[in-house]
Parts: sequence; structure tokens; C-alpha cells
Amino acid sequence: KNAKIIIRGLRAVSDFEYEFQMFGMNSKLDPNIQTIFLPASETNHFIASRLVKEVAKLGGDISKFVSKNIADKLEKKLQIQKNEC
Repeated sequence: KNAKIIIRGLRAVSDFEYEFQMFGMNSKLDPNIQTIFLPASETNHFIASRLVKEVAKLGGDISKFVSKNIADKLEKKLQIQKNEC
């Protein structure tokens, strides 16, 4: 395709490690190729479930991270765990 610019999206640090290796390979194959890395928007990046659970345990609003059904189930699970202690 004779492309000279490659634009790659990054969601997490692990993406960067892989993409940086690809950048190195592409640079060796053709030094005229430029690679641009763009971080994903906050709506498209990875958030660990453990962080969502921690926010829920501390009484925070998790509605931006999970569906209402999941939020309700997690709340119920946390309530059961609290009652067992």
C-alpha cells in the first residue's frame, strides 16, 4: 500500500509493549515509515474488575463501568459478605 505513516491505538501498557516491538520491526524494514501511538479515550480503555469491585466496596458509583444488572448483583454480593462478617 506504500503507507509511510502507521497510526496505532493503545488501550493499556501491555499494548504499548507489543506495538513498540512492531514499531521497531517496521523501522528496520523501512526507515521511512513513521508510527504514531494514540491512547484510547476513557470510554474505550481497559478497567480491571478489581478496581470496580473496590469502588463498590467503598460505596462509590460504579454505574459508568458496569450495567445496572451487574451493579445490582455486585451490591447484593457485597451485602451478603458484609452480613457474614
